[in-house]
Amino acid sequence: MQNKDIVLLAVESSCDETAASVVKNGREVLSNVIASQIELHKLYGGVVPEIASRKHIENINQVIERALREADMAIRDVDGVCVTYGPGLVGALLVGVGAAKAISYAAGKPLVGVHHIEGHISANYICHKDLEPPFLCLVVSGGHSHLVKVRDYGEYELIGRTRDDAAGEAFDKVARSIGLGYPGGPKIDALAPQGDKEAISFPRASVEGAPYDFSFSGVKSAVLNYINGCKMKGIGYSQADIAASFQEAVTDVLVSHTMLAAEEYGMNKVAMAGGVACNHALRAKMNAACGERGYRLYYPEPIYCTDNAAMIGSAGYYEYRKGRRDGWDLNAVPGLKLV
Repeated sequence: MQNKDIVLLAVESSCDETAASVVKNGREVLSNVIASQIELHKLYGGVVPEIASRKHIENINQVIERALREADMAIRDVDGVCVTYGPGLVGALLVGVGAAKAISYAAGKPLVGVHHIEGHISANYICHKDLEPPFLCLVVSGGHSHLVKVRDYGEYELIGRTRDDAAGEAFDKVARSIGLGYPGGPKIDALAPQGDKEAISFPRASVEGAPYDFSFSGVKSAVLNYINGCKMKGIGYSQADIAASFQEAVTDVLVSHTMLAAEEYGMNKVAMAGGVACNHALRAKMNAACGERGYRLYYPEPIYCTDNAAMIGSAGYYEYRKGRRDGWDLNAVPGLKLV
């Protein structure tokens, strides 16, 4: 174990949040600055990649400067610069990667590229100082639905993934279809308690021969078909009942697959990560399921579930400790695989 503290400047710009953070020893957040574009993208019902990229360009310098200022540090005080280089929107990623490379080069600091999903998993280290690998992590966000066995810091085994829509993507599309708008996840989460979760029977999909994989396009289509059926028959429908029944179907699948994997792989520590990990119904169900089995459940505070740079600083720390150093040829990789 090293004696010297390692302080890293982290940059995240994979989608529509421009973020920078200063993180010490992978678990202590000295600053965490996020410039969100949600209000802008609401106008279009979702993230517009070109607009997101342009806003990143406008925000990136100020966000990084503020992160350093709030940490009471200058760039000379940090030990390295880490940045998300994939997966994500290519134009958005390029802004963060370009800024990090420029700072690294100008300041003579090491550069460390970080996988976005590794960042989400590592957010749990910030909020749970006692958490150490190995553990099982359910990563659920707008772009990803993964079941990952965390063997060690920076060492992963992908044991389940979505075959089509990610859970968060399905939330957004269903929210749009019932007139809730963007972002869909928080809106469905807020409306669902007002509805009857058993009012409509939506499907719980499984993938033949791949018990840990997910599929959410079917339940999304079932919601659309239900709405269209109501319209054709000239009958009304309850937004709240649809939200509650849809949320029930999705969370049932997420929890059941996670519990199956935990049992199969002998994991008594289960973590969640990503924006959908904020969902109250998912947290409640996962808490209950883990409690019944004697598993310990971990999930980050909401600010660290959605995209942020502190989680990139945490993941970057463990990559830095392992000796990873990237060169000036580091590029955005929008389809970057975790393993």
